[in-house]
Amino acid sequence: QIQQSIGPKQLIATTHSSYVLNSLGLINTIMFDGSSGISLSSLPPETEEYFNRLPGFETLRMLLANRTILVEGPSDELIVEAAYLKRNGRLPIEDGVEVISVNSVAFKRFLDIAMPLVLDVTFITDNDGKAAQKRDNYKRYTDQANIKLCMSDDISLKTLEPQMVDVNGLKKMNTIFGTSFSTENDLLKYMNDRKADCALKIAETSLEVSFPEYIENAIRK
Repeated sequence: QIQQSIGPKQLIATTHSSYVLNSLGLINTIMFDGSSGISLSSLPPETEEYFNRLPGFETLRMLLANRTILVEGPSDELIVEAAYLKRNGRLPIEDGVEVISVNSVAFKRFLDIAMPLVLDVTFITDNDGKAAQKRDNYKRYTDQANIKLCMSDDISLKTLEPQMVDVNGLKKMNTIFGTSFSTENDLLKYMNDRKADCALKIAETSLEVSFPEYIENAIRK
């Protein structure tokens, strides 16, 4: 319909809507910095297809942010924001830093956008017991100065929950959750069954909470 109405002319649409941006197709997107523009036509076809299928993803947030921190899920997002607030006395968004929760398989899709636009992006991932393999898997992205991977190399602590228990201890975590587990294994089962709820309690507690070094590295600039 648009093509019929404008004929041979070129139509440029501007938007702040991620839905519109993704629906039009990222391959048609041009980013302007006030003096020059960059086309995303070099994106891998599978990346464009991924975002066209998922118009709800917050691609525009990353494009407009001063800096972006990508995390694997809502619980990671809560913990990162709490760690940032503790270190800086303000939330990430107050500094123009977007913390975006995506499925870990989508990291590469977002990084495919970050590379040609030289966006400042940090992504945080669990090591899942295979840290070296994961680092190698993302090497072509992390070879770029603007892209930073933050992950623990301690493969005995595979995910966020054991990492938080490791730096805070059983007693403090029990106090935060109002529980009385006698072993870390029982506590971890509780946390894994209630990831978002536990992350929210950690974020809201008045106790002095420590955060894993790889998360501190992610928020440190």
